[in-house]
Amino acid sequence: MNNKERLDLAEWAMNYALKTGADESSAVIYNSRDIEIEYRDKKLETMKESTRNSLSLQVYADKRYSGHSTNDLRKDSLEKFIKEAVAGTKYLTRDEFRALPDPKYYPENTDTDLGLTDPGYDKIEASERKNIASEIERVASAQSDLIISATAGYNDSYYEFARVHSNGFKGEGAGTFFTAGASVTVNDKDGGRPEDWYYATSRFRNELPTPEMLGRNAAERALKKIGQKKIESGIYEMLVENRAGSRLLYMLAEPLSARALQQKSSFLDGMLDKPIASDKLTVIDDPFVRGGFGSRIFDGEGIAAKKKMIIEKGVLRNYYVDNYYGKKIGMEPNSGSTSNILFEYGTKSLEDMIKDQKRAILVNGFIGGNSNSTTGDFSFGIVGFLIENGKIVKPVNEMNVSGNAKDFWKSLAEMGNDPYPYSSMKIPTMAFTGVNFSGL
Repeated sequence: MNNKERLDLAEWAMNYALKTGADESSAVIYNSRDIEIEYRDKKLETMKESTRNSLSLQVYADKRYSGHSTNDLRKDSLEKFIKEAVAGTKYLTRDEFRALPDPKYYPENTDTDLGLTDPGYDKIEASERKNIASEIERVASAQSDLIISATAGYNDSYYEFARVHSNGFKGEGAGTFFTAGASVTVNDKDGGRPEDWYYATSRFRNELPTPEMLGRNAAERALKKIGQKKIESGIYEMLVENRAGSRLLYMLAEPLSARALQQKSSFLDGMLDKPIASDKLTVIDDPFVRGGFGSRIFDGEGIAAKKKMIIEKGVLRNYYVDNYYGKKIGMEPNSGSTSNILFEYGTKSLEDMIKDQKRAILVNGFIGGNSNSTTGDFSFGIVGFLIENGKIVKPVNEMNVSGNAKDFWKSLAEMGNDPYPYSSMKIPTMAFTGVNFSGL
């Protein structure tokens, strides 16, 4: 089935929902192909391929709403499926805010190419996928006799979809992803089994780092953890490595949503155009980054993508407002989900920021923990390194950081110049002052 056929089927399903009693409807036909290779101990352990086709149907009937999905795309099966979906919707409670977005929020042009698809995807052969994974595993395993296990992986995926709404929206999309890397476990003579990983993701196959780089980095990160121990509790300066920083940013994600505002579960309620962080924090949501992992012309509700300032030098400028909750709280919808998250970057690398520290903890991973979107309280387990006089002196683990997000983000002292390249969240290394660590 090509995308033209998907679009035709989506329109048929949407119209059949209207024919059987829906007032409004939207339908998405989605197709994806995912391939996974895993190598461990010089053996090919996993080779999986999955192809999925699905229909996602939203039904609006007499101010009632329901969502349904199926993988059986035969029209005779879909007729029964859609009839039951529409009939079932009428048992739900009426909700005056349930309706498709106003067409004025839909994009005028959905044809812009954001460079999300590798044109060479179909030419990649199974032998190439296997060779990438085996070479990463070989390189990682060869770095030290202390390595107990190295597991290398390679994944690629291709997806296409077509979306239609009964009040006029029609759009299509496609893209590719490639991921490769390794996880490594090493032997610590004191009885521990430190482990770490290094994976990279790209939209284009030729943008993946070399197997040599991926395998070596995974092994080196794990080897550096040998001897890791808990250290004394206290107030420390804190550096957060770029790849770990997303755990902290997610503390803001739920409180920034219109859903949290409507349900009175956001500590950021009433803070629009007020300072919520230090002036070092500027957060921009940009859906138009070419080849970006979160790039899009429209979101999952068909609402036109727009670049927007979320936090400007510490001042909150926008919430994430979806169609439904936007109506409930009287705010214009601007998309309820993130796209590419960019920041105002500093001038220093991680290495330079380490040199600036007299005594600090470099956090390069978070282990468990939670944050409360209503109060802002948080507590996370961490692993990382102790820094003294500008140098890393030993690895640490089993420590906890805790505090309240309302105070914590005001302690942000510096942003690095090293945005993490393998995520839609291009977060750099961050430096915080006066963070409460719990250890011995």
